[in-house]
Amino acid sequence: MNSVVDTIMSHRSIRRFKDEIITNEQIKTIVEAAQMAPSSRFMQTYSIIGITNSQLKKDLGKVTGLAYVENNGHFLLFCADLHRLTIMASEEEKQNMKSMLESTQFYQIATIDASLAAQNAALAAESLELGVVYIGAIARNLPKIDKLLNLPSHVIPLFGMAIGFPDQKPEIKPRLPIQAVYFENQYNPDTYEQRELIESYDQKMKAYYEIRSENPRTDTWSGKNIEHFQKKADGDYSRYVKGKRMNLS
Repeated sequence: MNSVVDTIMSHRSIRRFKDEIITNEQIKTIVEAAQMAPSSRFMQTYSIIGITNSQLKKDLGKVTGLAYVENNGHFLLFCADLHRLTIMASEEEKQNMKSMLESTQFYQIATIDASLAAQNAALAAESLELGVVYIGAIARNLPKIDKLLNLPSHVIPLFGMAIGFPDQKPEIKPRLPIQAVYFENQYNPDTYEQRELIESYDQKMKAYYEIRSENPRTDTWSGKNIEHFQKKADGDYSRYVKGKRMNLS
C-alpha cells in the first residue's frame, strides 16, 4: 500500500468515471475519515450531504454545467453548518447567539472545518484507489442548490466532491515552485524574485497545457488568473451568504 505522502503526491483531478457505484462501506470509510479532521474548538461546524437520488444529481449537474457532477460513483456536498450549534439552545439562548452566528469569523471557521474534512475524505478515497474532483461550480447558483437540498438557516453549501472509479489517468498538474509559496519568518517582499519564479512557472504550465492528453490548450497560470480576476465579482453570492447568516430559525 502506498504511504500517505505517496497518495498526496500522486493526486490528480478525475473528471471521467466508470459507470460503477461505490459501496456503502467505502462511503462510510470516506465520511468517517472526513470526521477525523481537526476542528476549531471542536465545534465540527460542517455537514456532508451525499447525493444518491439520480434526478437530484441531474439537477445539480445542470446547475454546475458539469457532466461529472451527475456521472460518478458518488457525490458529496460539503456545507458550512452553524445551524447544528443552535439545536439544543432555548429561544433566549438563540437570540444571544445571533451576533456570533452572523459573524464572518465563525463562517470562516466553518469553511475551514469543512475544507479540512473534505481533504481527509479525498485522501481516504484515493487510498481506496478511487478518484476525486472538487466542485467549486456549485457557487453558480447557490439559491437553487439551497432549495433543492432544503437547507436551513446558517447552512451554506461550499463545494462538492465527485468520487468514483477513474476512467482516465490525466497527467499530474505542476504546482508553483516551493520558493513562491513557502517563506521563513516573514513574507518575501521581493517582487522581482517572485516575478522570476512566476515567469518560469508560466512556461512550465504552458508546456503542460499544450501536451496534456486531454483538453490541450495554450495558456499560462498568471494569464488565466489575471483574466479571471478582471471579471466582475458575483454580488448574488455575497447576498445569499449574508442572508443565510442573518436568519435565525
